[in-house]
Amino acid sequence: MTKTRWAVLALIVLGVGYFGLRGMAPKPPPRLATAPVEIADIEDTVIATGTLESSQLVSVGAQASGQIQSLKVVVGQQVQVGDLLAEIDDTTQRNALRTAEAQVASNHVQRRVQQANLRQAELNFTRQKNLLAEDATLRTTYESAEVALESARAQMESLDARLEELESTLDTARATLGYTRILAPISGTVVAIVAREGQTVNAVQSSPTIVKIAKLDTVTVTAGISEADVVRVKPGQTVYFTTLGNEKKRYYGKLRTIAPAPSSMENETGGRSINSSGGATQAVYYNAVFEVPNPDGELRIAMTAQVYVVLAEAKQVPVIPAAALGDKADDGSYTVRVVDAQGMPQPRQVKIGINNNVNAQVLDGLKAGEQVVVGEAGVGVPPPGGAAIMF
Repeated sequence: MTKTRWAVLALIVLGVGYFGLRGMAPKPPPRLATAPVEIADIEDTVIATGTLESSQLVSVGAQASGQIQSLKVVVGQQVQVGDLLAEIDDTTQRNALRTAEAQVASNHVQRRVQQANLRQAELNFTRQKNLLAEDATLRTTYESAEVALESARAQMESLDARLEELESTLDTARATLGYTRILAPISGTVVAIVAREGQTVNAVQSSPTIVKIAKLDTVTVTAGISEADVVRVKPGQTVYFTTLGNEKKRYYGKLRTIAPAPSSMENETGGRSINSSGGATQAVYYNAVFEVPNPDGELRIAMTAQVYVVLAEAKQVPVIPAAALGDKADDGSYTVRVVDAQGMPQPRQVKIGINNNVNAQVLDGLKAGEQVVVGEAGVGVPPPGGAAIMF
């Protein structure tokens, strides 16, 4: 052989040897997105949007007509039952009271006169009765005395009835005069002043609102639960919410009631619009109501609340991302791929408790610190707070 052929042969032998040795080398582990088994709190919730309302809201109106002379409160002021809120010009009401008092006084005078007449009629009747028994008077005279007595008694009864009517009118006049002083019916916070000083109110046609008072030491939350979730929600369940101004602070309460019908009942379909093909055109929501304390007054009327109804919860338990769960077996267990010491994924059956579709509680089959596969490299998404390890 020539030197050239020997050189070519040597290169072939070296190439075969190189690729043969490379083929015998162990395969590198696959590139996987993984997450650790962590010890954390987990809960399964129904999420809804709600609105804050006062536990009690009273619109304080005017029962007397007239011009508002003065307002005694400002928005945000704390008031107690019986505090003076406003005063209405009471000229008309005072005149009506004086008239009623005068009519009652006049009736008393008429009754005294009639009492005297009645006494005279009684004496005359008694005398005529005695004379008639002795045949000392005519029967017609006796009968006239009897008729006069009955007439006097009837007039007295008429005056008594009239007195009751006038006293009722007097009581009404006194009450109407009292209505010119608008008093707080409940203790709370003045949340709105509807009328203004100098404004004339007419209580005959309607009851105009002067101020609105609300109890804010406790607030009521009304949340719309979708028809898909309402079957899982029950009174007595723990519920909490956050506000747009402070999404980190939770306000807790207990679910009080769930409406049996949708929040809108304008039509016979139960608050749902139906299209020509018989399908629903809008979602249906049921109002769930609960209360939370508000001692510091942080919560205000009409705030938007992000509401969470807690269906199940567990504290400080092993948790993995729900994306790590594989097929579910007949016994209820799931297949999870666990990374071994060589970085290779190995299938393992685990029992799962709470699963909120983001994280899942591990009841058996995994321990804290183990790595589970959540997806292939570039595909899997690491769980919140957990860093994916790429192999």
